[in-house]
Amino acid sequence: MTSLSPGRGRTGTPQPGRTDPAVIRNFCIIAHIDHGKSTLADRMLQMTGVVDGRAMRAQYLDRMDIERERGITIKSQAVRMPWTVGGVDSPTVHVLNMIDTPGHVDFTYEVSRSLAACEGAVLLVDAAQGIEAQTLANLYLAIEADLHIIPVLNKIDLPGAQPEKYAAELAGIIGCDPAEVLRVSAKTGEGVVELLDQIARQIPGPVGDPASPARALIFDSVYDTYRGVVTYVRVVDGELSHRERVLMMSTKATHETLEVGVISPEPLKANALGVGEVGYLITGVKEVRQSRVGDTITSAAKPARQSLGGYRHPNPMVYSGLFPIDGGDYPELREALEKLQLNDAALVYEPEISGALGFGFRIGFLGLLHMEIVRERLEREFDLALISTAPSVVYRVQMEDGRELRVTNPSEYPTDGKIAAVFEPMVKATILSPATYIGTILELCQARRGVQRGLDYLSEDRVEIRYTLPLAEIVFDFFDALKSRTKGYASLDYEPSGEEQSDLVKVDILLQGEPVDAFSSIVHKDKAYSYGLMMSGKLKDLIPRQQFEVPIQAAIGARVIARETIRAIRKDVLAKCYGGDITRKRKLLEKQKEGKKRMKMVGRVEVPQEAFVAALSTTEPTKADKK
Repeated sequence: MTSLSPGRGRTGTPQPGRTDPAVIRNFCIIAHIDHGKSTLADRMLQMTGVVDGRAMRAQYLDRMDIERERGITIKSQAVRMPWTVGGVDSPTVHVLNMIDTPGHVDFTYEVSRSLAACEGAVLLVDAAQGIEAQTLANLYLAIEADLHIIPVLNKIDLPGAQPEKYAAELAGIIGCDPAEVLRVSAKTGEGVVELLDQIARQIPGPVGDPASPARALIFDSVYDTYRGVVTYVRVVDGELSHRERVLMMSTKATHETLEVGVISPEPLKANALGVGEVGYLITGVKEVRQSRVGDTITSAAKPARQSLGGYRHPNPMVYSGLFPIDGGDYPELREALEKLQLNDAALVYEPEISGALGFGFRIGFLGLLHMEIVRERLEREFDLALISTAPSVVYRVQMEDGRELRVTNPSEYPTDGKIAAVFEPMVKATILSPATYIGTILELCQARRGVQRGLDYLSEDRVEIRYTLPLAEIVFDFFDALKSRTKGYASLDYEPSGEEQSDLVKVDILLQGEPVDAFSSIVHKDKAYSYGLMMSGKLKDLIPRQQFEVPIQAAIGARVIARETIRAIRKDVLAKCYGGDITRKRKLLEKQKEGKKRMKMVGRVEVPQEAFVAALSTTEPTKADKK
C-alpha cells in the first residue's frame, strides 16, 4: 500500500504569472456520482503537499454543506498542485491545475466550460460498477473538446471490484488497450502516485501567445460575502495583471482587477496570470450575473478582437412555483431569492399570485436537481417553510389568430380563442443498464411517449439505450420509475433536443365549481383522464368533510372528465323521533336539506395546507441525488 505522506517536495514551486507553459498541466476529473472523484482529489492534495495532514478533511474541495452531505459536487473548484515526476532528484517541477467539475446533467454547461479550460481529462470509473450514463455524456463532451483522456479504474480495493472486466469495457469505449487503463484506490492511496506521474507525462502543456492581447475564459464564479464575486479564469493568451482595467466581452462591462492569484487550495495572491495559468480574479462586482460562466475577459486598454467562443446564456428547463406556507414570510422569501441569485447566475424568478396559495414566486431551474437544491438551500439557509407546485416545462402555443405564447405555468394556458398547435420541449435520453432489464426499460419509455433511437451493448451484460422523450415526462416521476424497475442499477442522462408538436390539454381541478390553480396541469390528451382521476381521488381523502356536500371535478375546458364527492357531515335529527308519525320525520329531514342547500350557497371550501403539500408531493422531484 502506498503511504499517504506528502510526495516529492514543494521546493522550487513555480510562481504564478511567471510559469513556463511547458510545465503546466491543466486537467479535470470526469466521474459519476459516488465513483470517488472527491476522494481522489483529497489524495492528490495530500500527496502533492498542498494540504497538510492536520488541515485535511474528507471532500476537501466540496465547500457547501449540501455537497458534503449528499456526496455530490454542485460548484466546480480549481486547485494548483506542484508535482515532480520521478522523485525529488528530478529538476522539473510540474504545475498541475485540477478543475473539479459537477457530474450532474443539470450542470452540463458548467462542465463544458470547465473542459474548455483543460487539455486533458481523467476518466474515473468505479471498478465495482462500471461506466454510467452521465460519465459517458461528459466523456463525449471531453472528446468533442479534443482533450487527452486518461482512463482510470477506482476502488480496486473493494471485494466486489472487477478491474479486468471494466478495463476491457473502458478500452472498448475509448479505443485504447486494456493494459493502458490505470488502477487506483483513492481511499488507500494505491496507484495515485503513478496517476500523477502519467498526468504530467501524457497531458500536453497549454498553447497560447504571450504577446497577444489578453484573453481568459471564465469557467466559474462564486460569491464571497466580504469580497464580492470571485471569478475563476483560464488565461489563453496574453497576461492579466493586478490593478488593470478588464472588459467582459459578452456584456461589454469594464471592471478593475483588485486582486489576481491562484488557488492552492487556499487563495494565493499574485502580480499577474500568464498563458496557460488557471487562477482567480476579484473585481468588486456584487452579482454573479455580471461575471458569467463562458464569457471572455480581455484588457480594456488593448482588447482582443475575437472572444474565445462557446458562451451562451443559461436557459431554464423547468419551472415551478414556490410559496411560503406562512403568507407573512413572503418578504423573507423575496430577500432570500435575491441573496441566492448572487451565488447562482442560472436562477430566474418572478412574482406569482395563486388564488389558493397566495403570494409566491415562479422560478426557472436548469433541471430537477437544481430545483431540489435551490429549495433545500432556501429552507435551510434562510429558515423558510415552502410549498412547491408541480414542476412544469416551457410550452410554445400558436393561436389560430397568429399569436404565439410562451407558457411556463398552467394558469397562463390560453382560454380565449382557438389553439392551432402546441409545441413541447424534447430531450435525448441515454440509459445505461444491465442487459437483463432491457424489456422493462423499453416498456417504461414507450409508456412515456418515447421514440427509440438506438440500442448498443457496451459489454456482454451492459447495454446503452437511447430514446427521444418529452421533457415533461421526465420531470414527473420518470427517474423513480426507472430506478424501481431496475433495482437501482440503471443510470440516466439527457440533453435538450428541440421541440415537437403534441396533443396537449390543460386539466383543471374544480372544488364546488371553482378552479384551484395550484392543482391545474398541462398533460397529454391520452393521460388527461388518469391525471384527473388521480388528483380528484387524492383530494377526496385529504380535504376534511364539510357541513355540505362538496363535488371535486377534473375538467378540460367546460367538459368534466372525472368526479369525486365529499359527503356532507349530517346531524342525526331523527334521534329524538322515536316512534310516532313518519310525516314528522320527513318534515325534519326536509328542513335539514334546505339548511344544507342554503349553507352550500354561502359556504366556502377551505383546503388545509397539509392537503396542498400531500397532493403536490407526487409531482415533486425525487429525493436525495436523483441522478
